[in-house]
Amino acid sequence: MSPLRDCHWKRPLRPLKTAAFVAAAAILLAGCGGEKKKAQASAGAAGPPVSVVVAPVVQKTVPVYTELTARTDASDSVDIRARVKAYLEKQSYEEGKMVKAGQVLFTLDKREYEAQAMQAKAQLSKAEADLAQARDRSYTDTAAANLQIALAHLNKADQDVKRLKPLAEAQAVPQQDYDDALAAQTAGRADVEGRKAALNTAMVNQKAAIQQAEAAVENAKANIRQTELNLEYCDVTTPISGIAGTRQVAPGNLVGNGEATLLTTVSNVNPLRVYISISERDYLIIQRMRAEGKMKGGAELDLILADGSTFPHKGRIIIADRAVDLKTGTLSIVAEFPNPDALLRPGQFGRVRLAATVAENALLVPQKAVTEMQSAQVVYVVGSDNKVALRTVTLGDRVGPDYIVTEGVKAGDRIVVEGIQKARPGTVVNPVAQPMTAEKTEERKGA
Repeated sequence: MSPLRDCHWKRPLRPLKTAAFVAAAAILLAGCGGEKKKAQASAGAAGPPVSVVVAPVVQKTVPVYTELTARTDASDSVDIRARVKAYLEKQSYEEGKMVKAGQVLFTLDKREYEAQAMQAKAQLSKAEADLAQARDRSYTDTAAANLQIALAHLNKADQDVKRLKPLAEAQAVPQQDYDDALAAQTAGRADVEGRKAALNTAMVNQKAAIQQAEAAVENAKANIRQTELNLEYCDVTTPISGIAGTRQVAPGNLVGNGEATLLTTVSNVNPLRVYISISERDYLIIQRMRAEGKMKGGAELDLILADGSTFPHKGRIIIADRAVDLKTGTLSIVAEFPNPDALLRPGQFGRVRLAATVAENALLVPQKAVTEMQSAQVVYVVGSDNKVALRTVTLGDRVGPDYIVTEGVKAGDRIVVEGIQKARPGTVVNPVAQPMTAEKTEERKGA
């Protein structure tokens, strides 16, 4: 093989060596960069401690509450109904708004009852005229006068008999004259008895006529009163103040046809009643504590609404049912809450909170500081050296935003309340005191 050919095949080997050198250098540099990153990560791990928000364990005497399921209802509810048969003419209230006692809610067509009122007044006038006629004494006076005439005729007949009798015995006058006198006397006596009977009949008839006429007058007056009531019923009013519900019948419909048609319902919601069902066990506990004088603030109730907020007005128990329900084993209790702004409506559900007793010198830990770990309740405690320690705690009752802790911490311990996910047992942290709200400041004053 010629030298020229050898040179031709050996020249490409230099670029291959150069490429290999470059690749080896790149690998070396990459390895150096990785070591540098590891060193930086190690340096970062040994950086400043993380910040967490801590709050001290507070020791104070606090009330312990019992919460019971509750249902709201109106203190009074009235069904507004049409009491007479008529067409519904007008609605005069705004549905769902407050109405006042005596306010007109609906108006019915009055024309038929106005005509009946006019007719009843005419009947009264006629009855009063009949009564005046019945009280007229002309019939009895005529009968009495006829009796006096008959008595006068009888008196004359008696005198004739008395005068003619001795004369007839002495045959001084004809016997016929004496017989005529006796006949006149007998006829006079009969006429007097008849006139007396006629007078008594006239008096009885007049008395009966007067009574019937008086009854007719009273009946006419009653008819007038009934028509007046019917006219009043055409203006449908509410007897109580409260919230008026939606209408059940629209204007233009016939109502009161054979029944008192329901038009709407008005409910008095101030004060509002709250119905509570308490178990027999809780009832006995509360009664026992009350007898022992351990009830604190038991006269006032708090109402917790469905959204978790607390109703601003306090309530009080007004009724306790006479017996425990055999089916549910609960006792019904009725409480009353002021509701001036009508915020609460009948049918709402919530919880009534009752301060049943007090916990003396209780240790309080914020609820948000407690976490669950392997079925145990734990908190993170920051020691004097700012190291985090994990503590298992035993929880008691819940008091507002806090738990009562019966075991696991002591007063003054600093508990992590924010940044729990950054705290690790044994690590050093930078504790930052929790900002004090106005509510917390008051609690600390009471501690």
